[in-house]
Amino acid sequence: MAATTNAAPRLAIGRATLDQFRVVLEREAPAQAAGLLREVGFSAGATTYEGFVESVAGRFGVETPQGLDARYLGEALAGFFREQGWGSCAAESIGPGLLAFDCPDWAEAAPREAAVPSCHFGCGMLSDFFTRLGGYPAAVLETECRSRGDARCRFLVGSPDLLTWVYEEMMGGRTLEQLIAALKAA
Repeated sequence: MAATTNAAPRLAIGRATLDQFRVVLEREAPAQAAGLLREVGFSAGATTYEGFVESVAGRFGVETPQGLDARYLGEALAGFFREQGWGSCAAESIGPGLLAFDCPDWAEAAPREAAVPSCHFGCGMLSDFFTRLGGYPAAVLETECRSRGDARCRFLVGSPDLLTWVYEEMMGGRTLEQLIAALKAA
């Protein structure tokens, strides 16, 4: 039986709406579009998390996601995001304090020739979602994106300090694999 909440009903928007929102922001406010999309995405994190709470209650019989056995967290995340229309995703711990959320068909990614990863709405949403799930501030950095021709969208989830370090090091020329090795050696 699904958990009952006093939350307002969730409203779903389609992929075309999300893509049009991005197109309009990039056209009307190109310098601010990424930040605005992240901010709007962040505001969607609470509702997304509420849906996840209901999902794990119904599928796994636990009151909160934190009550879920860690062995089933990846399955719960994958099933929830797939059922919500975001795509098939897999979560994997790739280093101390660093989670990779890999999605070969992430809904926000659109076939275009983006120069940089551009699933900004998803980054904001996932940041708030994982903050609620983990109980501490979580940042999200997209390092691979189908919108720029990569095979998948890869979102890294970790503390803001850790992801700032990852970002700065990658901008300095180090690979993610080198950074993961450094984290594991520390």
